[in-house]
Amino acid sequence: MNGTAGTVFTFADIFKKSFLNTAAQDLTLGRILISLGLAFAIGLFIYFVYKRTFRGVLYSRSFNLSLIAICMITTLVIMAVTSNIVLSLGMVGALSIVRFRTAVKDPMDLVFLFWSIAAGIVNGASLYVLALLGSVIIGLVLFLLNLQPATANSYLLVVQAENDQVDAEVRSALHSVRQRSHLKSKTISAEGMEATYEVRLKQEQEGSQLVQQISAIPGVQSAALIAYNGDYAA
Repeated sequence: MNGTAGTVFTFADIFKKSFLNTAAQDLTLGRILISLGLAFAIGLFIYFVYKRTFRGVLYSRSFNLSLIAICMITTLVIMAVTSNIVLSLGMVGALSIVRFRTAVKDPMDLVFLFWSIAAGIVNGASLYVLALLGSVIIGLVLFLLNLQPATANSYLLVVQAENDQVDAEVRSALHSVRQRSHLKSKTISAEGMEATYEVRLKQEQEGSQLVQQISAIPGVQSAALIAYNGDYAA
């Protein structure tokens, strides 16, 4: 590359060693302590919000504690990346080969994971006001959404019958509940029929009445009502 005075500039001249290491001078002990301390505080806030708003089947304390660690680790990585250009290029290549295969069954778990990572990224970039204020707003929104009462409880009704002819009577009994219900699965074999229906009930007392009503249908071998949160558990 030629300059205005005929001077030739090479790639090494543009990215000199002094330029590459300039940003590292900003990584002081005070910044490290403040960033990690704030990341720990935000992680504790995420931990508290997750514990209070959890509505799943089985609460995992280890997953909740991992949200604190993820926020602090992400902050540490971002501080290292922003402190040195060469290190940031190497970090991108190293992180691109990492694969996480842990199954996340609850969609809300993904929300908290992304929240913890995003807070760590913003905090590691020294945008402390954005990280703190954004986390407080997100936490308040999740608290408000959690206060909304559920309109109906979801259940799985498993019916075993001698044949498929009782299906019409079972559907008639479900319509008498006056709640939305639909067939989830149905298996017909030589031994009989097994059908699974999703039923929404406003009161738990309606469930016992429904089971008794369906069990009294001729040809029905058994009827069971199972609490259902939207996912099948293996």
